[in-house]
Amino acid sequence: MALSDVYWDRQIPLPKLAPVQAKATVALVALLCFINSYDGEFVFDDSEAIVNNKDLKPATPLNNIWTNDFWGSNLSSNSSHKSYRPLTVLTFRLNYLLAGGLHPVGFHVLNIVLHAVISALMIDVFAILIGGLAYDEKDRILNHAPKTSLLAALLFAAHPVHTESVAGIVGRADLLCALFFQLSFLTYCKAFNRGSDRDERFSVQWVVVSLLLCAAAMLCKEQGITVLGVNAAFDVLLICNVNVYELSQRLLLRKNSLDLNEMLRTGLLTRLALMGLGGLSMLYARWRIMGTGPPAFTEVDNPASFAENVFLRIVNYNYYYSLNAWLLLCPWWLCFDWSMGCVPLIKSATDWRMVWLLLLWCILIGLISQALCSPDSQRRRTLTLALVLLVVPFLPACNIFFRVGFVIAERVLYLSSAGYCLLLAYSLGHCCYRWTKYRKLLCVSVLLLLCVYVARCALRSYQWRSEQSLFTSALPVCPLNAKVHYNVGKNLADRGNTTAAIKYYREAVRLHPTYVHAMNNLGNILKERNELIEAEQLLSKAVSIQPDFAAAWMNLGIVQNSLQKFEEAEQSYWNAIRFRKKYPDCYYNLGRLYADQNRHVDALNAWRNATVLKPEHSLAWNNMVILLDNTGNLGQAELIGREALKLLPNDHTIMFSLANVLGKLQKYKESEGFFLHALRINPNAASCHGNLAVLYHRWGKLELAKKHYELSLKLDPEAPGTRDNYNMLRRKLDQLKRSAP
Repeated sequence: MALSDVYWDRQIPLPKLAPVQAKATVALVALLCFINSYDGEFVFDDSEAIVNNKDLKPATPLNNIWTNDFWGSNLSSNSSHKSYRPLTVLTFRLNYLLAGGLHPVGFHVLNIVLHAVISALMIDVFAILIGGLAYDEKDRILNHAPKTSLLAALLFAAHPVHTESVAGIVGRADLLCALFFQLSFLTYCKAFNRGSDRDERFSVQWVVVSLLLCAAAMLCKEQGITVLGVNAAFDVLLICNVNVYELSQRLLLRKNSLDLNEMLRTGLLTRLALMGLGGLSMLYARWRIMGTGPPAFTEVDNPASFAENVFLRIVNYNYYYSLNAWLLLCPWWLCFDWSMGCVPLIKSATDWRMVWLLLLWCILIGLISQALCSPDSQRRRTLTLALVLLVVPFLPACNIFFRVGFVIAERVLYLSSAGYCLLLAYSLGHCCYRWTKYRKLLCVSVLLLLCVYVARCALRSYQWRSEQSLFTSALPVCPLNAKVHYNVGKNLADRGNTTAAIKYYREAVRLHPTYVHAMNNLGNILKERNELIEAEQLLSKAVSIQPDFAAAWMNLGIVQNSLQKFEEAEQSYWNAIRFRKKYPDCYYNLGRLYADQNRHVDALNAWRNATVLKPEHSLAWNNMVILLDNTGNLGQAELIGREALKLLPNDHTIMFSLANVLGKLQKYKESEGFFLHALRINPNAASCHGNLAVLYHRWGKLELAKKHYELSLKLDPEAPGTRDNYNMLRRKLDQLKRSAP
């Protein structure tokens, strides 16, 4: 294609930069947009995918990432989301190793750098999609539309809808997928020679490498397989120069659409067969890896997919598409979660929101007609490829092939936004060429749009720095979303503001009356505030709605125990254990119930089960030592205490309990050692000073006893028994002084 073919490119109000300068500029803009998030916390899904994911830790075998899902659950589990992204998890693990632990800065910095690299590479992708495939003598891509591709890349770098992918660490999956997507496409382009003679053969090796990079993209996120569709469209439209409109006309008129010999000669059928075979192999491998079939989503995850009326289901799917399109056009209203009532279903053809569906399809039909019927071949190809890049990466999220677990997810638009940015930049170029008298206005508009994008990205990435700001930012966007209120309430509760948390939990339950997690958390807070009757009602309702909700059964048992409903509490605990076999906290609470009923053997057995399931369960170990101490089984208490300290050598509570036992066994020296070790760990423990003083008192080291009694009383003047013991010691010291010669 000659440079004159893109005459409109010169009218775009941007300087013509050298390739390196253009990429550096785009990368710099990308960094500027999201640098706010570099020192943010782990927020929202980061907790499950990173903080609580054992696959990141060096102690976990590396092979686990190939058998577990993105969240660390085994893929064969029925509760698994089946998100198979081992390469993404591997980068998380590398972050963990390099930082020496869970330090979010390294995770965030890598996300920002990845986005900058992807944005810079978009210049090459856009250059090929606009101007075709050509290389210079140094094997660099010739850019026949440098300003258009630069503008499109700048729009991509600064698009606010990317904030979730960049500022949210779990968005790493989208970033890595996009990177390998680009590399797969650019590698596929490498398969073709630099000459203009299409009779020359293509390189099978480069096609195979492109397929391998596609597989890598798929191992970062499932969406990566869609690059095969983009590669195929590029091959048909640019390499084989097929006119889709003429082809469709021939098919409709039953004429020969394309000579088979021509297809074989150009190698198109061979390449399509290679990609088809590769894609089917990847899909088959992915299906086998899933093990038990697709994940099971609930109605709250994607209510439209559960609509019984097929017409309403299709209408709502299309409404979701229009909302996604609106997020690309006007990315001002952004939210971390769009489920649970955020987008009410359309239930009637008279709903005013039907206008958005009609508007979406009018725009799409207009673009498709331009892409197919334009007399300008360059415009046909560019518009068609831009639409392909917009639509094809979105297909896995459109509910056509399978049910997805969300209503809207901003992350899935990361790749599709590239197609939108190309359409916008291409349209602006033509506007600048045709409306020369308004060129200054268009120039100001482009610069203003970029500035607004950068400002919006900076604000949104700042909101992603902490859960508090992220969750509260969603309240004005999705006030009907029960999950937003739940997350705000949970964040407030975690920070100790339970009074405000109650308000948001109640609103979450009001908006979604079957929201069992909100009921469970609200019940927990009411339990701590001793509002036991309402807590019992809420938790009972939660388990009646979801009978296998083990945590709610356990919490219900705790409340019933507090209400002295011992039989009901015991049954609730056993229900929790029935639904979650390995539940150490429930065994611990069951042990407390048995201890309250003086069923000492049962209590010890329950606590022992807790420590078997969770060897570091400090409270269970400590309670066993204390119970055995109180029942006079000092020898057994000593054995249990020593066993516990082998597993938890720095647990001062167990040291304290064991020291008390050893003191009663008159092993004063050992007892003193454990007391002093416990005080080195927790020097302000009044009870530890008081009990050490009692030990010295018995041992006859009266001055040391006096010292620690005084320290205990200084820390806790109301400590029970300490004042009496101290007064007894002072009287004894006075007698000794009087009796001294």
